[in-house]
Amino acid sequence: MSADDLAYATIAEVAPRLAAGDISPLELTRACLDRIERLDNHINAFITRLADSALNEARRAEHEIRRGGYRGPLHGIPIAHKDLYATRGVRTTAGSSILADFVPDEDAAVVARLRQAGSVLLGKLNMHEFAAGGTNENRHYGAAHNPWDLRCIPGGSSGGSAAALAAGMCLGSTGSDTAGSIRIPSALCGTTGIKPTYGRVSCSGAVPLSWSLDHAGPMTRSAEDAALMLNVMAGFDRRDSATVERPPEDFGAGLQPGLSGVRIGIPHGYFDAPPLQADVARACSAAAQVLVDLGATRVEVEVSRLDDVIPIGQTIVRAEMTAYHQEWYTARPQDYSADMRERFEQFRRVSAIELVDAQRARERIRAEFWALLEVADVLVTPTTPMTATPIGASTVDFDGREQAFGDQVVRFTYPFNLTGWPALSIPCGFDRNGLPIGLQLAARPWHEALLFRVGHAYQQATDWHRRRPALRAAA
Repeated sequence: MSADDLAYATIAEVAPRLAAGDISPLELTRACLDRIERLDNHINAFITRLADSALNEARRAEHEIRRGGYRGPLHGIPIAHKDLYATRGVRTTAGSSILADFVPDEDAAVVARLRQAGSVLLGKLNMHEFAAGGTNENRHYGAAHNPWDLRCIPGGSSGGSAAALAAGMCLGSTGSDTAGSIRIPSALCGTTGIKPTYGRVSCSGAVPLSWSLDHAGPMTRSAEDAALMLNVMAGFDRRDSATVERPPEDFGAGLQPGLSGVRIGIPHGYFDAPPLQADVARACSAAAQVLVDLGATRVEVEVSRLDDVIPIGQTIVRAEMTAYHQEWYTARPQDYSADMRERFEQFRRVSAIELVDAQRARERIRAEFWALLEVADVLVTPTTPMTATPIGASTVDFDGREQAFGDQVVRFTYPFNLTGWPALSIPCGFDRNGLPIGLQLAARPWHEALLFRVGHAYQQATDWHRRRPALRAAA
């Protein structure tokens, strides 16, 4: 394999070769670091690069593996973390000026688990300031760029995590998802990402956006790789009261090419109701047919009323975000970007009654989706109704109709943050401009393994997740 082929390999492909000694962790890490050095000045996926320590960790992994101390599929795998996860001895900015010089004394739970599994840390990834947006246009560290078109956003808030994967700079990354922040950039960059069930993965040591909506999860090139990372990341944590103590689970154990017996639910109108770009509708409809061709049974399901999902979610986020930032904002308002200051002034007007009403309304949303998942095993929707928009754009062109970006980009993802149930985004095609399109798969709580089975079957039958952007050093 060439260095670039190594950098674009999946974890599942290289892990057995690392274990056997056919590939060295040092070789794999150097392949990723070389691409970071050549390309990241154009993409800006990283806030902090850790080349020297990454090479040292790779040498240690190589030594351990040679001595028979192989720890599992992530041993020697180069990854990178979204910069809201605390990393011991390495600054953790959360994409902000407030935390520009913050160097934690200990790792976040997710970081500690992946470190223990033997992964190699390449650096910390760019993100929307305090994870509070879907574009990754960051006024403190610069905008992250979409590797498929450097004029476009990668999505957010985990934009650096998806851009680094799409550019072949790492084999896996971490993200967080409050309204779609793992799935949106995965869709817009042509990568794979899962928001696990709320409480599946600890958020301890991660800078929060909204405690009751935040989810931590893996971002990878394939569903199989996401299962391998989630195997390590998942688990009860006494430091995070939201985590649930459950028996250990191998999320990749049930991967198989066929989908016989799986009922896929297509919410009525999701593939044709405006606003939805025609290319997105076409690609997602074709992807649903592939699932049927693989043996799944298609069922139509009705979504009666979800027009208030976004206002409900926004009320919760605004209240919880304002509470977390109250002390900093009072003392250091100038250290927030102007748009964040404007939002805080607005968010402080959310009343206790509005917050309680929003939290109670979540039960109606859960009941709505529970009814759908009595009829279907997996719900299939577009991840986003559009492909990546130009950096700086505040609206989306829906085939001649302009709509506000913010409300539209989370339209299909937000419901599963309110329910807290798992949702996976996988690439399923490209639009007429060569920009990636994402398909969202969602299931009942604790059914991540089923989502991985469906996603893996689709990816065995298609090659969308194998496509690479035409990046060069002089991009």
